[in-house]
Order: sequence, then C-alpha cells, then structure tokens
Amino acid sequence: MTVLNDIPQVAAEPSDARGRVAELHAVRALALAGPSEKATEAQHAKGKLTARERIELLLDAGSFSEVEQLRRHRATGFGLEAKKPYTDGVITGWGTVEGRTVFVYAHDFRIFGGALGEAHATKIHKIMDMAIAAGAPLVSLNDGAGARIQEGVSALAGYGGIFQRNTRASGVIPQISVMLGPCAGGAAYSPALTDFVFMVRETSQMFITGPDVVKAVTGEEITQNGLGGADVHAGTSGVAHFAYDDEETCIAEVRYLLSLLPQNNREHPPRAESFDPADRRSEVLLDLVPADGNRPYDMTKVIEELVDDGDYLEVHERWARNIICALGRLGGQVVALVANQPQSLAGVLDIEASEKAARFVQMCDAFSIPIITLLDVPGFLPGVGQEHGGIIRHGAKLLYAYCNATVPRISLILRKAYGGAYIVMDSQSIGADLTYAWPTNEIAVMGAEGAANVIFRRQIADAEDPAAMRERMVKEYKAELMHPYYAAERGLVDDVIDPARTREVLINSLAMLRSKHADLPSRKHGNPPQ
Repeated sequence: MTVLNDIPQVAAEPSDARGRVAELHAVRALALAGPSEKATEAQHAKGKLTARERIELLLDAGSFSEVEQLRRHRATGFGLEAKKPYTDGVITGWGTVEGRTVFVYAHDFRIFGGALGEAHATKIHKIMDMAIAAGAPLVSLNDGAGARIQEGVSALAGYGGIFQRNTRASGVIPQISVMLGPCAGGAAYSPALTDFVFMVRETSQMFITGPDVVKAVTGEEITQNGLGGADVHAGTSGVAHFAYDDEETCIAEVRYLLSLLPQNNREHPPRAESFDPADRRSEVLLDLVPADGNRPYDMTKVIEELVDDGDYLEVHERWARNIICALGRLGGQVVALVANQPQSLAGVLDIEASEKAARFVQMCDAFSIPIITLLDVPGFLPGVGQEHGGIIRHGAKLLYAYCNATVPRISLILRKAYGGAYIVMDSQSIGADLTYAWPTNEIAVMGAEGAANVIFRRQIADAEDPAAMRERMVKEYKAELMHPYYAAERGLVDDVIDPARTREVLINSLAMLRSKHADLPSRKHGNPPQ
C-alpha cells in the first residue's frame, strides 16, 4: 500500500481472505500511525502529547476500543478531495478507568489542526450517544482549531449537535472536558456545558474571540495565555475547575476524579474500603479552630482531619477562595464538602462564592453525592459593587440549589453563622436532614457588636459612658441569644457535639441517611435564579 496526496492507495486487489486481512492490517497501521512522523515531532516539540498517547494515559492499559477508526470526510473543494486521512482528526471509543467503562473522544491536532468538519462531528455525536445510552462517563480530550473553514456551515452544524448532546447528557452522565490545546470561538461552549473542565498551563487556551480580534475591536493587546490561559480561567473567570503544569499530571487527576463519581445518575458513587477508623478522634480540632470568631484559620485543615486518610479533591481551588468545594470519602463513602474559608475574606459569601457553591451542589445532587456543609460564615459581603453586581440574584442560586437537592444533607456549624448567609448555607429550615454544631457556635441575625448597636442604640447614646454601656449590652446580647445551646434548645440544631467526635458522628449519620428518598413536585423543571 502506498499513500498518494494523503489518500491511501491499494496496490492490487487481494485474491483471498488472507490477502484481505493483510490489507486490513495495513490500512489500520496507517490510521494508527497518523499523518506523518514530522507532524508527531511537531506536536511533541510544543510540549504536547498525541491524541493516542493521551488516551493511553487516561484509560486502563489495553482497554481501549476504537469506533470509526477508518472514517474519512467526503468534502470537496479547497484541496480537501486530495486530503482524506483516516479518523478525520478525532479518535473516538471507549475503555475502562479502574475497571469501569468510560467513553472518550480526542482531537488529533496533527490532522487538520484538530478542526471539526462534518465527518469529525458525526463521530463525536455517535460516541456521545453511545455514552448516554450505556450510562457511562464521557471524557473529551480537546486540542482543536475550531470549525473546519473549508466545510463552511456543515462544520458549524456539527457543533450544534455536540451542544445539544451536552445538554441532554447533563445530570445523566458525568461529562469531563480536558483542554490540551487551543479552543476558540463556539467550540468553547461545549466544555462550558460539561461538569468539569481541566486545563494545562502554557499549552491550553479558551476564548470566544482571540487576541487579534480583541486588539482590532478594543485596541487592547494581550497574549493568548493572558486572555484565556489555564491560570486565567482557574483563578479569574472560573471557567476551569482544575489547572496543572503538564498533561501527565492533568490526566492522572482526571482518573482520580472519575474514581469519585458514579457511572450515571441512577447509581451511587463507588465505595472504597477504608482503613481509617470511623471512630477516630480528632483532638487537634479542639485547637485548630479558635473560639474567637475574629481569628482566621485554614478550613482545609479541618477537612483533612475529617475525611478518610486526609485525602480529598478540591474543585475550583483557585477561584472564589472564600468558599471550599471538595470531594472526599468518609468511611469509604464519597461525600461532597462545602465549607466557608475564614482565611479568605473571613469566609463571607459573595457573588463568585455563591455561584461556585451553587453549581457544585447541583452537580452533587444530580449524581447522588451526599453533601456536608461546614459553616463559619459572618454573612454576605457588603458593598456597592456586590449589590450592583446582583448579589441577591447570585446568592439565591445557592439557596435554590440547596432547597432543590434531595441527596443526604448534613450541616455542621463550627463557629459563626450569621444572618441570611446562615440560612442559605443549608440550614435546617431549608431542608438539611441533620444539623450539628460545635460548642463554639454562634448562630444569630448578626454579630453581637452590630446587634447591640441596633437594639440598644438609644441606651448607648444616653449613657454617661457609651463605650462601657456598649460593652455591657454586647455581653448581654451574647448571653441571651448567642450562647452555644440557644439554637439547640429551639430544635434548630439536632445536637451540639464534641469536635473530636465529628468524624464518627458524620459517618454514623451518613449510614442512616444512605437510603434516603425524597420526591420533588411534578414539573417540567424549575426556574432557578440566573
């Protein structure tokens, strides 16, 4: 077999079955090899792996089954009829990750720059349909230059089919987008529709309009990474959930995330044997969280003490750092943790934190992951910028997500829980199944100082020593309405627990709630705040 103008040519028609099989092996070898060694070297020179190398890293060894490997486009014009490589620039199929089925498609940048044409899109549509029908996760390894311009509107229609399937699969199977190269224009909307987005620093970018268009329209000059690189989307825009320095680490973390997710919305996440005792006491928690509500501490240290072996995966770690969203295990069971972070903005809720937590709660509810909420929240962030930016609307997203969630929900108040933020962060009044508190808890409409200034304003103003009167009124308010057992006495907290026993209490509570069933009202769908 020879290759003429990128089109495989069979020297002579085989005369028997053995000849046909030999021909098949030759054609398959051509498809597996890709366009040329030079193209492969160019890909490696950019610090990027080839599509097949990436699939090998993602899936268990030897488990990949390819679909439509011999597919080629049928387009003509602009020289396309002379360039018809096998796969048409995208590799599709399925394999396993830790023995569980996963579907995958990977753009091959060596072929047409990974650009999407009609045949290319049809292959992706097929593998997405297969993933939905089989009820298994879908991972896309993105490294493409957008729509194939030579194929015109047919390429654009291909993107529409992908978006429609992304939406149909949402909440049905986990969808993970791994950005390993450029992703521009309408192509960026498919990752935005999926559950998780991974990016690699320096080599992957996402933007709707590139630097040249930005400069032409606004006069602003910026690099591709400055406009839509991994660090920008992981820390500023919130588009990317994870960012890593190299492809190997990135894909290894995709495998880890898959180990924490169910196959589909009809299954529970996989349990794992835990050698971390369920009744392990954590005396360090007694010193880790200061009783003084004005002193910061690192909430991630609390999470490490609670989860099995201190191992967890934080989602959106670098965006909206005043709230933590993480996946881990308790007693071998996968759980989600939503927690205020006192080290950042004192743990207040703001626009970005509300959006981040709301989407995470929705994802966990869709895939039957119990939610544990750790509260230490002084309220919503005040300010003109927040109000004009729609903090009411964005805060309501988190409220809606919690109220709509039917998975087991446990909230734990470590310290402060003030005002509307206390209600929004899965309080008992909006449906938390169990609410616990540490003896350091303070649940109130606002802090004692602010409350005293409002309630006793006249007494303080009329006093001979206003400062002494204010201090006295603050102590009185704390003694009457903010002592650790006030909420428990009124049934708003199920129990005040020893912090050292928190892990044991949570694991026992999760075991009781494992068979929880809750029905939502009959409706087409809700209308959440936007």
